[in-house]
Formats: sequence, C-alpha cells, structure tokens
Amino acid sequence: MSAQTYLAYDYPVLGVFWSMLVFFLWIMWFVLLFRVVVDIFRDDGMGGWAKAAWTLFVIVVPFLGVLVYLIARGKGMGEREVAQARAQQKAFDSYVRQTAQAGTSRADELAKLSEMRSRGDISEDEFRRAKELVLSDAGQARRSENAHASSGR
Repeated sequence: MSAQTYLAYDYPVLGVFWSMLVFFLWIMWFVLLFRVVVDIFRDDGMGGWAKAAWTLFVIVVPFLGVLVYLIARGKGMGEREVAQARAQQKAFDSYVRQTAQAGTSRADELAKLSEMRSRGDISEDEFRRAKELVLSDAGQARRSENAHASSGR
C-alpha cells in the first residue's frame, strides 16, 4: 500500500478562499450574461436585426459584448425591468379584483349585512337601507360601475 493520503491541511485556507471567490464570480458572470440576453429579447423598441446583432455579439465575444451592452443600454435595462414588474402587478391586481367580485352575490351581501346587524356594527335603519340598496337594480348597477371604474385603472 503505497497510496498517498491527502489530508485537509494539504489545501490551504487561502486556496479555499480563492476557489470560492472564483466560483462565485463564475456564477455572477452567468447571472449577468443571462440577464443581458433576457433584456435583449424583452426590449420591444429594438428591431429583430438589432436583437440578432446584439445576441451574436454577446455570444461570439461574451465579455466584451456584455460590457458594451451594459455601457450602451444599461440604464434602459432597469427601466424595462421596472415596467415589466409594474405590468405584472397591475395584471395580478386586476385578476384579484375580478376574482373577488365574481364570488359575491346578493345573498352573500345580505348575509354579511345580517351578521353586521347581529353584532351591532350597524343599526336596524342602516341595515334596512343597505338591504334595499342590495335588492334594488340601482345597487347592482352601482356595483358594476364601480367594478368597471376600478378595473380601468
């Protein structure tokens, strides 16, 4: 048995530090590269030929391509990402409003009013007026107008 045994102290602490640093820089490089490629295809203001040219530049000469892209179009990257986040939030809010409105019926509203009256949150007179509003067609029209106004934001 002439096999050599390697122990933990054969790899110095500074070597571990440099290995970790190189590994994390490598991961950061790929994250940056993918963000640039995603931004190239996200930009609606850029034509197809420009997207093809930037993509080719980033693939053929990656370090220089990414660096030039960040210098030339870096500010727009943040603006496009914020715009996309706002659009997603707006779509989510609209979906939540539509889903919440679809689940309420006159019977549900009357049950809620009755529960509020029994807890003492509203008076008998307020309950009667709210009940008339729910049962009337004007109440239904007002709710649909409010739904259209809130989804139009």
